[in-house]
Amino acid sequence: MSEPFRITSAANPVVKTLKALHLKKGRAESGLFLAEGARLASEAAELGVWPQIMAVSAAALERPQVKKLASAAAKHGARVIETSESVLGQIGKRDNPQTIIGAYRQRTFNLDDLPVKRPALFVALEGVRDPGNLGTILRTADSVGADGVILVGQTCDPFSVEAVRATMGSIFAMPLARANFATFDAWRRGRDLLLVGASLKGVKPHDAFPAERGAVVFMGNEQSGLPENMEAACDALVKIPMKGRADSLNLAIAAGVMLYDVWRRRGYAGARD
Repeated sequence: MSEPFRITSAANPVVKTLKALHLKKGRAESGLFLAEGARLASEAAELGVWPQIMAVSAAALERPQVKKLASAAAKHGARVIETSESVLGQIGKRDNPQTIIGAYRQRTFNLDDLPVKRPALFVALEGVRDPGNLGTILRTADSVGADGVILVGQTCDPFSVEAVRATMGSIFAMPLARANFATFDAWRRGRDLLLVGASLKGVKPHDAFPAERGAVVFMGNEQSGLPENMEAACDALVKIPMKGRADSLNLAIAAGVMLYDVWRRRGYAGARD
């Protein structure tokens, strides 16, 4: 590979661009987001996703696998920069930063462009405020082979640094779409997908719907749950059974329970050996 451009100052414009991606405004203006670590960069590369900018520590570039990854990124149009751990720490806002930090192009789908398999399984999220929850749900949806995650209305940013960290690389694998509720509801009805809402008002357990049908698992805000009009539109309103003193689960855990139960009832189809 040609020698990467060396940057030693945190005042460099490229470094400023990367640092700005911690802010929603910076991500909105650039259309980019940060992903940290060699593992995430390698997983993205396996999926054919390459960064616009890749910042790498000088020490890491001495390792053959990192040098190979940086060379491949450069061949795919990335601007590869070599810098110090101190500058990487300022980019990542960590005392012990990852040795590779990439800036990737944000990608979201239109609903009509989402592939709908048979039987389909989607996750829809409304009003989620915690980026850790959002990122964990993306990772869980990826792990069960879901077809996509749909953000309904206002949710936290899936491309924030906190959310991306929680996805552990699934941000590159899981199709992600945004829509208002009316558009989303019309889309899922047009594809004959059951809308299964999780709610404390549910009178049936979380597995009280046919797993063989294509479905959308619909989860609401961490505190208030789904709005009444959205609950009313659901084909099934279900509740995860509780036995102890706790009366609710963390949103990401609840989503995991529901998604894995659907997959279990489908015989864990497609599971790796």
